[in-house]
Amino acid sequence: MSVFSKKNDQPQTNVNERQPETAGDAQKPVEKPADAESQADAPQPPAEEAESADETAQTPSKDAEELAVIKDRYTRLMADFDNFRKRQVRERDDFVKRANERLLEELLPIVDNMELALSKCDVEKDAMAAGVKMVHDQLVTLLKKFGMEPIDAAGAAFDPNFHEALSQIPSPTVPAMTVIEQYRRGWKLAGRVLRPAQVIVSAGAPEPAPEPAATDGAPEA
Repeated sequence: MSVFSKKNDQPQTNVNERQPETAGDAQKPVEKPADAESQADAPQPPAEEAESADETAQTPSKDAEELAVIKDRYTRLMADFDNFRKRQVRERDDFVKRANERLLEELLPIVDNMELALSKCDVEKDAMAAGVKMVHDQLVTLLKKFGMEPIDAAGAAFDPNFHEALSQIPSPTVPAMTVIEQYRRGWKLAGRVLRPAQVIVSAGAPEPAPEPAATDGAPEA
């Protein structure tokens, strides 16, 4: 056998069989960086989520405004409550002071009768009148203890808030709208008029009488 035949018997390498491998290696895609792939593959947020993100960014300012409104309402509420508390305390004190108003008012006619009786007696010479005056003074002290204050109007300027005018008479010595005489004493309870004083008011000096007209000529027979 010739040398040529042995060479021909050896399997020849097919060049075309290796081409697909090299071609496949050439067609392999270039690997991208992991960060780029993650950014490319990450889903994009929809428009609604973007709007919600904008609203979330604006939330702190809205919260600050709402907090300021709440603080203002709280301040006003506390001020109203403090005024209400003070008014309740004042009304309670007034109620306590006026709790016995009807009873004290019923005692005033007794004091009036005692004063009327004492005005007609000589306390220094009459022992009975002195005893009545002692009871009268004790009763007046009791009334003052419970917040009663007498209104003495004799010689004072007439005030319709504290005085009740029974009549008005002219007086040459007492100025007009001045109390000439007190008929019944007035009383106040806790600063409020419980009963006005009954008085007689001056109308001022009386007008002079007109002079008679002079007549000319002889008097008639």
